[in-house]
Amino acid sequence: MYAVILTGGKQYRVSEGDVLDVEKLNGNVGDKVEFPVLMTSDNGNVVAGADVKAVATAEIVSFIRAKKIVVFKYKAKKNERKKNGHRQGYTRVKIVKIA
Repeated sequence: MYAVILTGGKQYRVSEGDVLDVEKLNGNVGDKVEFPVLMTSDNGNVVAGADVKAVATAEIVSFIRAKKIVVFKYKAKKNERKKNGHRQGYTRVKIVKIA
């Protein structure tokens, strides 16, 4: 069985036991979080839309940050330069149950 969940404006295909990185969530390590389910599939039986009554429960495993990306803006021939960096925060979650 797998489900499609929605979090952080993105959709993820998950099954029970999957570990995935989603955009940073509020909470502490060990907390349970619930994600809305958009679609479920069980042995070819697909349920989607308003008929879905399932909720995906996940446990927060850790908080991580991605590699730094460099943002460099400049205007040609104007001696305007601006260098900035960004590290996106992620939450690593483990899907415990889809019910």
